[in-house]
Amino acid sequence: MDRKILAVLFDLDGTLTDTEKYYQIAWPKALRHFGYEVKDGLALEFRSLGRPFAPARFKEIFGEDFVYDKVRGYRKELIEEIIRENGIPLKSGAKEILTYLRQNGILTALVTANDYERASRYLKKIDLFDYFDKIICANMVEQGKPAPDIYAFACRELGLSPDETFAVEDSPNGVTSAYLAGCNVIMVPDLTEPDEELSKKLYKRVDNLIQIKDLI
Repeated sequence: MDRKILAVLFDLDGTLTDTEKYYQIAWPKALRHFGYEVKDGLALEFRSLGRPFAPARFKEIFGEDFVYDKVRGYRKELIEEIIRENGIPLKSGAKEILTYLRQNGILTALVTANDYERASRYLKKIDLFDYFDKIICANMVEQGKPAPDIYAFACRELGLSPDETFAVEDSPNGVTSAYLAGCNVIMVPDLTEPDEELSKKLYKRVDNLIQIKDLI
């Protein structure tokens, strides 16, 4: 790598928190609540998929009359209920890697599909809020993941070139977003491993967050 890494940008669900599995429960349940038939594995496609891509894709699958906001609103209620019952489990090494970056003067940003209210509330709940220099949410940009907007915006907010950053993701949509923005993408697989095509977009695939230390 030609340039020094000055910041690490983290996705939230499935990357720092072991909560992507909650969405795999909540999306099918919300869809069935509104009378839609759900095929196994459908929710995997929607990991980190933002606007306008998610509404368009749901309409492709379920028809033009699909009411995205209603279904997503109910899914959000289900997620809140699951979190109340089960909490927000951290991924292995989450606090350790954030502490390490802070101690070594490397900037950090959260780059998430959650809105600011939820993102900040979740981070405070798991005592990670103070570890981030910036919290960047999908509703701050025109297009969500897999478009590059959110990662490009995060880099501008930090005053850095994308090639001075690592972007840490667990999903194909997140990886693509960071890659298109020009970040050096590290994937920590959660529910699926990268295929051959996705692997071409990666700077590195690691087993856990702590291994990022070896790449700084």
